[in-house]
Amino acid sequence: MQKLQALDYIVFFFYFIIVASYGVWIYRRKQTEKMSTTDFFLAEGSLTWWAIGSSLIASNISAEQFIGASGDGFAMGLAIATYEWMAAATLIVVAIFFMPIYLKNRIFTMPQFLTQRYNNTVSMIMAVFWLFLYVLVNLTSILFLGALAVSTISGLNFTLCMIALAVFAVIITIGGMKVIGFTDVIQVFFLIMGGLATTYLAIELVSAQSGTAGVANGLNIMLTQSSDHFQMIFTKDNPFYSSLPGLTVLIGGMWIVNLNYWGCNQYITQRALGADLKTARQGILFAALLKLLMPVIVVLPGIAAYTLYQKGLFQKEMLDASGEINKDHAYPVLLNLLPTGLKGLSFAALTAAVVASLAGKANSISTIFTLDIYKKYIAPEAEDAKLVNIGRITIVVAMILAILISPFMGIDKKGGFQFIQEMTGLVSPGVFAAFIMGFFWKRTNSSGALFAIVGGFLLSLFFKYVLPGVVDLSFLAPMGFAVQGADGIYTIPFLDTMGFVFLICVFVMFILGMQKPSLKGLQIDSSMFKVAPEFTIGATLVLMTVVGLYVYFW
Repeated sequence: MQKLQALDYIVFFFYFIIVASYGVWIYRRKQTEKMSTTDFFLAEGSLTWWAIGSSLIASNISAEQFIGASGDGFAMGLAIATYEWMAAATLIVVAIFFMPIYLKNRIFTMPQFLTQRYNNTVSMIMAVFWLFLYVLVNLTSILFLGALAVSTISGLNFTLCMIALAVFAVIITIGGMKVIGFTDVIQVFFLIMGGLATTYLAIELVSAQSGTAGVANGLNIMLTQSSDHFQMIFTKDNPFYSSLPGLTVLIGGMWIVNLNYWGCNQYITQRALGADLKTARQGILFAALLKLLMPVIVVLPGIAAYTLYQKGLFQKEMLDASGEINKDHAYPVLLNLLPTGLKGLSFAALTAAVVASLAGKANSISTIFTLDIYKKYIAPEAEDAKLVNIGRITIVVAMILAILISPFMGIDKKGGFQFIQEMTGLVSPGVFAAFIMGFFWKRTNSSGALFAIVGGFLLSLFFKYVLPGVVDLSFLAPMGFAVQGADGIYTIPFLDTMGFVFLICVFVMFILGMQKPSLKGLQIDSSMFKVAPEFTIGATLVLMTVVGLYVYFW
């Protein structure tokens, strides 16, 4: 397999020097002032709308998208793009309804919301949940998959790649959210340019293999010869129905996945929490527009690889050590087909995605530990300078833990995208129920929130690991809520499980709230949800595009 050439390394180091130098420059500018906790953790008032939007995307797109989503594009097709296109619609909801609540109530961390709306017990439990989830699931999987991809493409040692990515991310992260936010603009530029170059050349190769030329011809060939890979909504007889169960992606669990991720997730919302409402909304709208583009970068290459595979190309390269097809080989195989120079650009795009996600996740781990645990329970009198130093130490410790733990998490067995979705899916329904009920129903109390967070997690474990063994779920199959596995046992698709757990949590929270109403409602009035005319135009464009895509590729 062709590795990186001298020109590729020149292109890559050009990217590295730009990002690192810009990060150091911003950091030194801030060093002339006394850095406060809001500067370090939120970059309060510093990030522009384009920096917020870029940082949201840079933090979100990582190796699990480039490798995992492209692999799923190879296996199941365009349907996996639902995670990206439904996210675009979700971001509009978050901008209109979630951000004004956070900013009006001066909420800067997610555990702070839980303290303000419920109590310290709920907040502390959730802070610990998030720290474990961010370190053991997100940080480890991003680092592991990133190192695996970089090692495969460059031929460098896997452990060396893991350490190098971690160090690069730490360099950016210790400068605080302002450094992350503005360097993410450069990261997104390389991510999009390199990603589009890979997609363009992959589709051109499809065209060339059929004796024609041009991207339009390549797309037509893919639509014709791989037509089964351009269906957005799966029927019950589709082998991938358990991953994306039919209309659930439009009216069910996919909304819980996205609303929890984009609206109740420290590592995402943190980008906008330091801005005023207008800037935050503009940044989130910009991220929604970029989200529409992401399937072109991370899914279409996988479908192109599938089309080429059907024509007999790289049959051996797609096999793993056991001789089975490994869908996650699709993107690295395509990168190795790129011409010298462009391969370096695509390699930089992949690295940018990994490093930006690592930096964003590490900063959020640092924020939650420092502000919601250290300051609250360990050193309440600590001054800003001390808290900033604790934040930096936390970043380094979290990264070291991720390096040590990630090889033992079984990420390579499941695939990173599936690993993250399944693990976060155990926590998401209850957390989202606690947030959405806390936002919009004043009677919701701390007992209900505690049930949602802890009970929701236990219910998710029960649905996943216990219920299929004690109840024959075949009666749910005609409705599409159960799928028979290779072992003959019927299980509920995890997106549907999330929907069921969420509804149970909301029901119990409603009963508990009726019995003992809370007295800790947030400041909310209808005027908070009014939007500017230019935002309305942009949001309408995003939503109409999403609807059009689903109608066309139904």
